[in-house]
Amino acid sequence: MDSSPGTRVGLLDGFALERGVGGVPTVVDGLPRCAQRLIAHLSLCGRPSRAAVAGQLWPDVPEEHAQGSLRSALWRVQKAVPGLVDVSGGALGLARGVRVDVREFRDWAQRALDPDAVLDGAMAPESALGGELLPGWYDDWVLLERERLRQLRLHALEMLADKLASVGRYGEAVQAACAAVRAEPLRESAHRALVRVHLAEGNIAEAARAYGAFRDLLADELGVAPTTQMEKLLLRGQVRIPEPRRRAP
Repeated sequence: MDSSPGTRVGLLDGFALERGVGGVPTVVDGLPRCAQRLIAHLSLCGRPSRAAVAGQLWPDVPEEHAQGSLRSALWRVQKAVPGLVDVSGGALGLARGVRVDVREFRDWAQRALDPDAVLDGAMAPESALGGELLPGWYDDWVLLERERLRQLRLHALEMLADKLASVGRYGEAVQAACAAVRAEPLRESAHRALVRVHLAEGNIAEAARAYGAFRDLLADELGVAPTTQMEKLLLRGQVRIPEPRRRAP
């Protein structure tokens, strides 16, 4: 079954649901939390069985109670957005044609990580640069997927920075590397990506400055130094490693 054209589920930076009404996206407000959880779970998990959905969404109640809660949530979803959920063969899934921002992000990230994929004209979708999965939700299935997406975003941005630098798109490469650094300021591989971009562009002073800022941050936050990988990166680029910042007595 096809849902209405223009139907879209947003999970990054919070739950949102839009449906196409006369070709114009309209926000669906007032959806109960049980219905939101069902839609979010199906958006992330594909086509699980009814029993699996009930067990994941209502793990602390008897199976019969969980199945009743699932039927109630399904009814509420179908009432708000008819055809959004396809129920067939004992499984549940979103109808064909429904867009999900997390799925679009995953597709982009896989292309970014593919060494043979050709770069798109645009640097990255907005979802790649930020947006936590369902902030404020603490279900186990959300927490696991949130961490998985966080790691996927970081690796994809670091790879994208290298790809963009390799074809001379240095401004976009710096943006990608800086996005990775903002997402996880203590992640050394993100800072190494930024240093590599500066070196590729011939900005030796910028590379040294980026290294020094990261080294000082590590010293302040964790009391450790960058790895030898970081120092070797600068030495290969013939960058003189700056002196450590003098700490206040």
